[in-house]
Amino acid sequence: METHMTGTDKLIAATPDHTSKPLWIWTKGILLPLLLAFTGIGLAYVPGFAEAGPLACAIVIAVGYRQVFGYPEELRPGIQFVGKKLLRVAIVLFGLKLNVAVIFDQGLGLLLRDAAVIGFSIGVMMIISRWLQADRGLSLLLGIGTGVCGAAAIAAVSPILKAKREETAMAIGLIALVGTVFAVGYTLLRPYLGLSAEAYGMWAGLSLHEIAHVALAGAPAGQDGLAMALLAKLGRVMLLVPLCFILMWWMRRREGADSGSKVDFPWFLLGFIAMSLFGSFVLGNLIVIPSVVLDHVSVVTSFLLTMAMAAMGLEVNLRDLRTKAMRPLVAMVMTSVLLTGLTYWMV
Repeated sequence: METHMTGTDKLIAATPDHTSKPLWIWTKGILLPLLLAFTGIGLAYVPGFAEAGPLACAIVIAVGYRQVFGYPEELRPGIQFVGKKLLRVAIVLFGLKLNVAVIFDQGLGLLLRDAAVIGFSIGVMMIISRWLQADRGLSLLLGIGTGVCGAAAIAAVSPILKAKREETAMAIGLIALVGTVFAVGYTLLRPYLGLSAEAYGMWAGLSLHEIAHVALAGAPAGQDGLAMALLAKLGRVMLLVPLCFILMWWMRRREGADSGSKVDFPWFLLGFIAMSLFGSFVLGNLIVIPSVVLDHVSVVTSFLLTMAMAAMGLEVNLRDLRTKAMRPLVAMVMTSVLLTGLTYWMV
């Protein structure tokens, strides 16, 4: 018997069923960075890759995945959720690693040196990149990462600067690579420098890119040297917050007044500040949390950052960026060499 369909019936029959598909696709979009993050963590245990760390390993693997298999467009919602939302959650939790009280106890001198390092890195990077006619957006991200705290700083300022995700991922990958090379070089040079453990640690903390790089270079100097290295580095991390507000003001002046475009306020920075203050003045004083719990929070934070790096690595198309990244890379290496000399003189 022939079945007759009304216009409404035909419309319903022709409409695809989207009731369950988006959730499954969104979940798969999260699972891909999750698997890439686990792979990056595993690779970081392999000799020769340990110095680079899981963040760099994850982003390199994700970039390689993109070049071989292409970008999985249907998974874009979940991947972007990891690269944006989970990244900001990780940055908020990262605030627990910043002990503001210790930095204040050391006085203003160390903080002024940290501020000088940030200003020098960004300023010199932009001068050299202009001389080399390098991409200014990517160069600015690399200058901020060099001056402050590597991947975390780049990820924090990217929304403010309206950087493309592929530029952000490329900047993070480049700074992880160069920072690792410099950190290994510091450990090889240390016996020939004639610096005390504390002076060497301060030099490493003032000049190296990531906290992981500082820890890698400072460890051979012993407990005192490593403590000074991390202290100097944490001062630079703390200055990330005022730097973000300066960049917001600059973006409003550059774009807001002329084009009417709006610079979004990075609300996650308030969470970063709150967690820093909570960890510095509340934990251990008003609230006591077992150290094992804090260790687990630190592991979760690191894993979320690794997932976010993998998600951003998937955005990188090397065919588009291979010519774009070379000159900023050269500018960053030159800036890092000059920063190394300046901070050696400062200590």
